[in-house]
Amino acid sequence: MHSIPNSTETEQQYEDALSRVFLLMQINIEQDSKESNELELLSKLIKEHEQEHYSIPKR
Repeated sequence: MHSIPNSTETEQQYEDALSRVFLLMQINIEQDSKESNELELLSKLIKEHEQEHYSIPKR
């Protein structure tokens, strides 16, 4: 069983989340399934991490 992280505070957590999203994207996920919920949560965590650590300055 895979545990779903609640944050991506470290680079390792971020990399793990990216890897898990990649794996989830390779399978046929049913809407509103455990996997689809996990994919949505991980995507949000990744987005937040990237906005905080890799933001592109606006002109």
